[in-house]
Amino acid sequence: MLERWSGIWYNGRESGHGKRSAPPARETASLTPEKPAGPGQRTEKGADGMERYRVLLVDDEEEIRAGISRKIDWDSLGFTLAGEADNGEEALELAELVRPDVVLTDIKMPFMDGLELCRRLKRVLPAAKTVVFSGFDDFEYARQAVGMGVSEYIMKPINAQEMSGVLLRLKDQLDQQQAERRDMESLRRRYEESLPVLRELFYTRLLDGQVRAEQIGDRAARYEIQMPEGPWTVALFDVDSLEEAEQRDELLLLSVQGFLTKYASLDCVVRTVLYNDSVALLAQTDQTYTLLEELERLRALALNYLGLELTVGVGLSCATLGELRQSTEGARSALDYRVLMGGGRVLYIGDIEPGTSAELSLDEDDQRELANAVKLGTAEQVEELVCSLIERLRKHRMDLAQCSLFLLELTTALIRLARAGDVELEAVFGPGFTGVMPISQFRSLDELEHWCVDRCLNLRELLGRQRSDSAWRTVERAKHYIGQHYADSELSVESVCTHLHLSPAYFSTLFKREEGMSFIAYVTNVRMERAAQLLLESDDKTYLIAEKTGYTDPNYFSYVFKRRFGISPSKYRAGGER
Repeated sequence: MLERWSGIWYNGRESGHGKRSAPPARETASLTPEKPAGPGQRTEKGADGMERYRVLLVDDEEEIRAGISRKIDWDSLGFTLAGEADNGEEALELAELVRPDVVLTDIKMPFMDGLELCRRLKRVLPAAKTVVFSGFDDFEYARQAVGMGVSEYIMKPINAQEMSGVLLRLKDQLDQQQAERRDMESLRRRYEESLPVLRELFYTRLLDGQVRAEQIGDRAARYEIQMPEGPWTVALFDVDSLEEAEQRDELLLLSVQGFLTKYASLDCVVRTVLYNDSVALLAQTDQTYTLLEELERLRALALNYLGLELTVGVGLSCATLGELRQSTEGARSALDYRVLMGGGRVLYIGDIEPGTSAELSLDEDDQRELANAVKLGTAEQVEELVCSLIERLRKHRMDLAQCSLFLLELTTALIRLARAGDVELEAVFGPGFTGVMPISQFRSLDELEHWCVDRCLNLRELLGRQRSDSAWRTVERAKHYIGQHYADSELSVESVCTHLHLSPAYFSTLFKREEGMSFIAYVTNVRMERAAQLLLESDDKTYLIAEKTGYTDPNYFSYVFKRRFGISPSKYRAGGER
């Protein structure tokens, strides 16, 4: 069954120029067909079940379209005629629906010529192949076509054999592109084979603090690793009883890693990894002394089973995976105490340096995570992060001076965010804020935590409101500009963006989100409403009204007007819509 969209036939034949009629109401659902895959992703199938490349045919002469459609054996060449259009404007709309792999277009057409069509298609369908044909042996046309990356330039009259040869050449190019895409499958298999190495590298970078906190979850999922959030503790195993050269033997370290993987008996998630000249054990637990007992058991078992004397350094528990580097540094520092306390034992940094703190201030990772949460996170994520930072104060029993420094750094981070977002500081911190909050104003850490959470949530809301207001103001400025320049036939997204100093891609997304329609649709509505007003309130000829509303071609103006209102401009003026 043939279907039609805005007067354009697709997967079939059109009825002929000037013979379109609106579809009946019961066919409305067919006006928005499901969008097919992009160019190069063949979705049409021939009688043999094999997939075919999609072709869009564009020519204002119905006889030529019918001749090409009838004389070309599309199926045997590996193609299917996915749609036809009689001008460039219609072709551009249809191309967004059928996503053709090949576009065959005449150069001389009304409303939009073939070269302009090719230029615009290059932006929306850069992978599509374009073939232009013309009745004029004009070098300038050919030069422009080559400059636009057109694949073939054919002179009319079009010979079926020549067209078939062109299609076969294009099919070879498309097949080669398909083969290159299939090579991606080979790369994917190689990637899977490399997963063990990539996982080891991920663990090492995680222990070194080289993975940003917001990336950890995605990286772990990519490498098919389960690394749940929560408290983690790092332990480093060093071999003491062998010579230096033997101790660094990777096979020996692998045997220690295998031993730990097999015999570790902890009621939590455990990961083991080769780390520098040690074996690291990562345990998802904050039950430090239960962990220390198990590590002592493993150390004694390794001496009996492997004949190896191990020294184990254990860092402080950290609240999140993003802080794992701090626990690693604590474990490494604990191993350094082997010189004073002797090897062959489990050394816990919390026992050796009871006043130590894995992190007493907000480092760059903390500040980046806080900024991301306040600017982009949910209220729950903000509260969870701030509470984890305050928990650091509780866990390490920081004194008053250290707590004051911590509060100063957190407040400074929020001040930077507020100023960057053009938010008044008093709106965040309250009236009379001087830039400093004395720690003595808080009676407990709970009260401090509540204040910090409130300030962060307040700033989050203000920044969100500021972004929304800024977007609304930008779109209002654009609408005002359109209202002043709709009569300019050169009005475009680019000209508006030049006025607003924005990128076209960002502006287009912003405008559609705020207005619920595209920029082109909005401009067309403005022009059509103004045209309707002029038809009813003035005696201007139709061609003058077209010029006053930004249309250089009166015929195309009439075409757009009829598509908008269902009747021609003359009938509208005669009283069709009064």
